Amino acid sequence: MTTIQTRRLRLRELGADDLDEMAAMLGDPTVMMHYPAPKTRAEAAAWIEWNLANYAEHGFGLWAVETHEREFIGDCGLTWQRVNGAPHLELGYHVKSSAQGQGYATEAALACRDHARSHGLGKQLVSVIHRENTPSQRVAEKVGMRLDTSLRHESPVHIVFAMDLGSDDVSVCGIG
Repeated sequence: MTTIQTRRLRLRELGADDLDEMAAMLGDPTVMMHYPAPKTRAEAAAWIEWNLANYAEHGFGLWAVETHEREFIGDCGLTWQRVNGAPHLELGYHVKSSAQGQGYATEAALACRDHARSHGLGKQLVSVIHRENTPSQRVAEKVGMRLDTSLRHESPVHIVFAMDLGSDDVSVCGIG
């Protein structure tokens, strides 16, 4: 079971016990403003199941993000997404409304970037982001990604940020 520690956060595998928190976050119109619609409780349960399948198949997925005091913050992690018609390792993140603007997404995203790099999960990392979601774009930039107009997602309203995982930036987290 993967657990990633940062200065303020712990990332761990999602489970059935996370349904209430995930349903509240994924059902929040503010968090989901760049999605077609907020997710229902059943869709949040399917989201958790999708990640359980990702852990089993790939060894990673979106992980629950919580403080060291176990306050739920959101999810962040790595999944496979289709970009330019081929699978690309994607860094994704969601933070509940009450925890936004405190650097949690960046801290968790940096930890996931470092995890992908240290585990040799690919040569490139991407984030598929709605073109109007400037806060998520800023997080991608803080992680070291840049807008890559040569990469396209099937959705015309999304843009792709990318970075080479081969460079050796200083790690900002401990992985255990």
